[in-house]
Amino acid sequence: MFIGILAGLATGALWGLSFVAPRAVVPFTVLELSVGRYLLFGIICLVLMLDARFRPVGLTPRQRLTGFALGALGYFGYFLTISHAVLLAGPVVPPLIAGTAPVVLAVIGNLRESAVRWHRLLAPLGLIAAGLAVVNAAGLGEAPPDDALDMLAGIGLSVAALAAWVIYGLVNAVVMRADGAPSALRWTGLQGLGAGTAAALLLPVVLRAPTLPTVPDDATRFLIWLLVMGGVVSWFGTYCWMVASRQLPLALSAQLIVAETVFGLGYGLAYEQRLPTSAEAIGTLLQLVGVVLAVAIFTRRAAPRRAVTPEPGIP
Repeated sequence: MFIGILAGLATGALWGLSFVAPRAVVPFTVLELSVGRYLLFGIICLVLMLDARFRPVGLTPRQRLTGFALGALGYFGYFLTISHAVLLAGPVVPPLIAGTAPVVLAVIGNLRESAVRWHRLLAPLGLIAAGLAVVNAAGLGEAPPDDALDMLAGIGLSVAALAAWVIYGLVNAVVMRADGAPSALRWTGLQGLGAGTAAALLLPVVLRAPTLPTVPDDATRFLIWLLVMGGVVSWFGTYCWMVASRQLPLALSAQLIVAETVFGLGYGLAYEQRLPTSAEAIGTLLQLVGVVLAVAIFTRRAAPRRAVTPEPGIP
């Protein structure tokens, strides 16, 4: 379990870079970064498959199709939407919205299994809602009308990214925790092929009107970020997440998604070289406390129970 927790935290630290990369590569576009990043991810996976340990062999056709689709939706689709959200809404709101994924996953699980009585979730869900309201209200209230529209669009894209992540997290956890689950190396490679294929389909769009930087440093910076996001964040980050998904129950691995939020906020504020505003700090604290409290409730209820008959009235 210790290795799984470390792997989950490493994933959060790496994936948190997705919240700052789109702003760091300007004047290059989000689409150019997305296509380049995931083409590189797919190429790396293909090259590694020269070694039999990385090949998706021994998998059922359904597993192969699922892994391929998860790569296209959970990686390429998620990064494309969250990147545009960051450009429109800034470095704080998108990671906060995406950071509600642990609670959304837990709530979906509770709808299916009724593991926790709903009244116990009022406090954590209220904290999360209050945190999002504080940050979003402050951002919308201080922004000029045109910027307010961008903020609303960024919020909408953040919600779309959250939906993509939740679908990915649920399906991926089911596969990795099932009997006959693929190895982390093979599952990473298969998802890399899916993400790379999605990127290749959009490559003609990027090549039709490529960005031509006027400063050589812009191209160098873009190349560095491309290598980091495609090689380190995509491949190694995905492998770490597969290890965490295989070794940890969903309630616990979902909790580690909070690390992505924390790192993403830190990277974004560091990039802007500023401290959070009072509204951002209060809203972030409220949400993080709510997320941790909610997942703690589900984790405690998911722990093995003693073989005794519970007393009436005990939730």
